[in-house]
Amino acid sequence: MGGVTPSKFVPAMAPSAETGGRRESGVRLHCPDMMPLSSDPLSAPPPPLGDFDHAVLEAGVDQILGLFRRLHDEGALPPVLSMVTPGTIASQIALQAPAAPEPLRTILGDIESIIVPGITQWHHPNFFAYFANSSSVPSLLGEFVTSGLNANAMLWVTSPAATELEQRVMEWLWTAMGLPNAQDWFGIITDTASMSTLLGIAAAREAAGYDIRRKGMAGRSDVPVLRVYCSEHTHSSIDKACITLGIGTDNVVKIPVDDAFAMRVDALEAAMAADRAAGMRPLAVVATVGATSTSSIDPVPAIADLCARDRVWLHVDAAYAGVMGIAPEFRWVLDGVDRADSVVTNPHKWLFTTMDCSAFWTRHQDVLRRAFSLVAEYLVTARDSQVVNYMDYGVQLGRRFRALKLWMVMRAFGTDGLAARLREHCLLARDFAARVDVDPSWTLSAPVPFSLVCFRYAPAGMSDAEADARNAEILTALNAAGHVYLSHTRLHGRYVLRLAIGNILTMREHVDLAWSELQRVAVPPAPDLLVADQPAK
Repeated sequence: MGGVTPSKFVPAMAPSAETGGRRESGVRLHCPDMMPLSSDPLSAPPPPLGDFDHAVLEAGVDQILGLFRRLHDEGALPPVLSMVTPGTIASQIALQAPAAPEPLRTILGDIESIIVPGITQWHHPNFFAYFANSSSVPSLLGEFVTSGLNANAMLWVTSPAATELEQRVMEWLWTAMGLPNAQDWFGIITDTASMSTLLGIAAAREAAGYDIRRKGMAGRSDVPVLRVYCSEHTHSSIDKACITLGIGTDNVVKIPVDDAFAMRVDALEAAMAADRAAGMRPLAVVATVGATSTSSIDPVPAIADLCARDRVWLHVDAAYAGVMGIAPEFRWVLDGVDRADSVVTNPHKWLFTTMDCSAFWTRHQDVLRRAFSLVAEYLVTARDSQVVNYMDYGVQLGRRFRALKLWMVMRAFGTDGLAARLREHCLLARDFAARVDVDPSWTLSAPVPFSLVCFRYAPAGMSDAEADARNAEILTALNAAGHVYLSHTRLHGRYVLRLAIGNILTMREHVDLAWSELQRVAVPPAPDLLVADQPAK
């Protein structure tokens, strides 16, 4: 045992001045004899091997914090919507990576001068488009720690804390939303609701019993056409999941809605019956709590009754509004959700958690595992029968440690603090809706159950087509000004503006600004006032 013979798979390194004439095998991961730092750590060159010194990290964090302070200084907020034109950012970036190292100070400077102008400020208090994915200080700290730990949460053994914290924090969130029997639900954190919905429909397909994971779907006479049902206002992620799973968009059945934009159960029942009569198989129904266009709420209890009777998988998309259950007075919106087969809500939408963080639960852990588990020999561990290996429950093998930031948010604010912020956003939305409602030139286009207001400019005497064009012009001019950012949708074929409140920094004064900007853009100054404003000759 006088030494180890180098493997043919690990070539020995040639002697060099750096190794003092010694032969070394393998790779040096760290370099203790690093070059001395200059007085400016961010201008120091990298060491010959290994990573930069921690002093460089500390100096870099200080500079990044300074950038954040400037971005969020009320007196110097950047435009909400990036004002660059296509190709502007790419034209400032070298065509090839540099061979020689560049100072980190230069790189951080380029972030501020090149990258930040090309960023739409989702964390801006005047961001009212889509649904906000606002972060918070506890979440930012959690994301920083997560990046530093660099854990891969694929197996329990690869980071036990990542797995066990994820299990526990998913129980926390389920219970905080007022839903019962957390112990009966299996929770997993994915990147977005698109992936969570894909898992739900994949589990529904597995539960149908056609062994599609092994045999596929092509050319099989024993597999009927599979049908998935959702309202005409359900998120497009349902269509994408069905594309990915081989079901096809032709088999995504869009069910009509009522006057409140909620799915009509009678129409759902009729569609499922017609499909069965035609030899097709109703596979899953997707009910929505907080639809993207209007934040409408499908009648989940009645849909659950129908699905239970006909043995159809029920997936509930509560990506936006599910967290409202944290406020006890809003828990009615989750009635019937505990009877679903799978559920999703997104903490990164309205729970002040940094992108990305989507919470998915199912009552059928075994079915989800059966749909996705594929364990190569190099992934087998002695603990497999005792623990959860999250790689078995989805598409990805490697997984980020997303639970840490959500755990920090829930602890730092507490459920009472989170509920208070959600309530305030809903109050601000109701106040904004009241302004729209009393102004004869504007009209509400949908109910306002949460923090989203759908409305349009429609003064007397303006046709629907003219109002459509005018609202599109208003949105373009409003967003181009850079003070606030809104988005739009179409309801009953008409062009409608959306103001969604969900940013942790948004206060009443920001909503006031949005209304004043809308008024300014929608009603330009009268011609005589424009003449009066001209400078004297």
